[in-house]
Amino acid sequence: MKLTIIGASGHGKVCADIAEKNGYTEIEFLDDNRSLQTCGKWPVVGCASDAAGVRNDLFVAIGNAATRKRLMESLPDRNWATLIHPDAVIADDVMIGDGTAVMAGVVINPGTKIGRGCIVNTCSSVDHDCIIGDYVHISVGAHLSGTVTVGEGTWISVGASVSNNVNICGDCTIGAGAVVVKNLEEEGTYTGVPAKIMRANNIFLGV
Repeated sequence: MKLTIIGASGHGKVCADIAEKNGYTEIEFLDDNRSLQTCGKWPVVGCASDAAGVRNDLFVAIGNAATRKRLMESLPDRNWATLIHPDAVIADDVMIGDGTAVMAGVVINPGTKIGRGCIVNTCSSVDHDCIIGDYVHISVGAHLSGTVTVGEGTWISVGASVSNNVNICGDCTIGAGAVVVKNLEEEGTYTGVPAKIMRANNIFLGV
C-alpha cells in the first residue's frame, strides 16, 4: 500500500512510522519547503499542491487545525487514511473519523466518537462517551474525563485535563497543564488551574 503524507515535519515522521506499522509499504511526503529532500527515511517528492494529482491514500500531518481542514476539504473525493498506533488501547465501539492519527500509549474508552482530521497524541486519554469534533488536537499527556464534548478545531495542550461532563466550544486553545472544570462557551485561550480565559477574539484579558 502507498501513502502520501502532506507535511514533512517531526509530526510527519511519527505519522509515517505509524503508517508503516499499519501496513503501508511505500510512503512519500509533500511539503512546500522546497529545500527538504527527506523526512526521516522517507522522500519528499513535491509540494502540497501536488496532492491534487495523487490517487493513492493521503494523510495531512500538519499541527494547525485550520490548515488540516483546508487541505482535507479541498480534496473531498480522496481516501484519507486513518492512522492508529498498534499500542493504542481503543474500545471496540469507538468511532474514529478519516484522516485522524492516534499515537502510541493512547487510551480511548467505550462510547467515544472522534472526528475527522484529529490528532490524539502520545499517552493521552479520552474516557467514556466523549464527543470530539473534527480537527481537534489532544496533545501529549492530556486527559479527558467521561462525557466530555470538544468542538471543532480546539487544541488541548500538553498535560491539560478536562473534568467529566464538560463542554468545550470550537476554536479554543487549552494551555499546557490547564485544568478545565466547567463549560467553556467562548472561543479563546484558557490557562491555569482552574482554567480561565486569557484571550478572546485576539484581545488579551490579563491574568
